[in-house]
Amino acid sequence: MMEEVNEVNSSLSVHGHNIKVTEVLKDGDTLTFLVVSQKLSGTGEYHVDRTYDDFEWLQQHLFSQEDVPGIQGVIFPSLPAKPQVNASAKVMKQLGFLGLGEWLPYCKALESFLRQIAAHSILGKNKAVEILLTSSDPPGRQRVKKNIFNRLSQAVEERRKEGHKDVDEFFQTERDRNLVLTGCAKTAAERFLDVVQSEQKIAVACGHFSASLHLCVEPGEDPDKQAFSKVCVKLSEVFDSMKKNMTSVAENNMNTLGLGLDMESRCQEAEKEMLFRRTCKLVELETARRNAEKAKPLKKAAMEEAKKEAETEFDHICGVAKQEVARFKAARVEMLQQALVQWCEKQLLTAKESADQFNQHLQAFRGMA
Repeated sequence: MMEEVNEVNSSLSVHGHNIKVTEVLKDGDTLTFLVVSQKLSGTGEYHVDRTYDDFEWLQQHLFSQEDVPGIQGVIFPSLPAKPQVNASAKVMKQLGFLGLGEWLPYCKALESFLRQIAAHSILGKNKAVEILLTSSDPPGRQRVKKNIFNRLSQAVEERRKEGHKDVDEFFQTERDRNLVLTGCAKTAAERFLDVVQSEQKIAVACGHFSASLHLCVEPGEDPDKQAFSKVCVKLSEVFDSMKKNMTSVAENNMNTLGLGLDMESRCQEAEKEMLFRRTCKLVELETARRNAEKAKPLKKAAMEEAKKEAETEFDHICGVAKQEVARFKAARVEMLQQALVQWCEKQLLTAKESADQFNQHLQAFRGMA
């Protein structure tokens, strides 16, 4: 199956920019996502059910294209951490905005993951993409071999290479910039998540207080008691409106800028992984050159050949990486711009609706005076 899936001369039969993850179905602890894509032929849509294992299967196949020149220079779209119905605190921290219990942001994150892959000039050609989007059979049950990217990115002993001085000023500058932005993006996402969770707590508190005010309502003919009861009922309505307003504000934050900051953080990590893979190859190249220089006559030819292969591979990686960095920056700017615009539009609409509602409450209170 690996040989068939790793073909890179195929093209997608769907519109990549229109791929949608429309809903998630829960069956016990199993989550199934509905992926909808429009056929290029214009004759309808593909509707396929996919589990997280299927998305991992796709990612593994994309990672394992070691025969594609310069593949390690690709900034691979980031697959979100695995969702769980009853997630532990550790998993919740990993998921961030995608683990708040609302599945819309998670579906949007998967949707973005698929769209980025489909639009990529190299990754979109892999047959596995077509299979995941169109096949009626779930592909994720097939095991995929561990790949070079996992070995490179997860090996602790390799991390010492992160600080290795670069020979190319462009990449050294990019590595320095990425190091700063990775930390800033993560911090911004975490702080904004704190804001959203605080808003959710305020909404819950307003709801509790709204319900509690009904306990102050007393029956009877006493005019003072009747007047006090009316005030309590009206005030309960006000706090119920405050609850709805704060809930909407939190949802807007979560589904727009929150999702954008989460994506920004994962994108920076993805670029960091690519830059690290390239740095590892740089170290390998420098080692190959030293070995060729020091080689004894009997091994000189073999060492020179190894050096040439390392140089060719490194040149391919650098060529792809420079194109990827340029594309990546443009895509990130557009993504964050969209998130900020949507955030402002949603919150402005919510603010206008809430202002109208609170004005009605104010007029009602004035009428009671």
